[in-house]
Amino acid sequence: MSIYVGNLPYEVTEADLSAVFADYGSVQRTHLPTDRETGRKRGFGFVEMNDEAEEDKAIEELDGAEWMGRTLRVNKARPRQSNGGGGGGGGRQRNFSGSY
Repeated sequence: MSIYVGNLPYEVTEADLSAVFADYGSVQRTHLPTDRETGRKRGFGFVEMNDEAEEDKAIEELDGAEWMGRTLRVNKARPRQSNGGGGGGGGRQRNFSGSY
């Protein structure tokens, strides 16, 4: 399971995030998504820990905590929602009028 961490300052690094969560257990992975067009961090991230009890403790302790001048939002990450597909259907429309 993953932990969602919101309201992060844009200058935070994965190492910073890992260090904070390491106080609660073993961190497997951190990820800070970036905007495709600008490359700028998006202000949220994800943390994966080895043990669910460690994740629960980190969430309990860090949700609402102030860090780097921001109040963190920390909770279980929800599965990504499908937004209905990735386009498609862009073929030419054919209009047939008349007979064959």
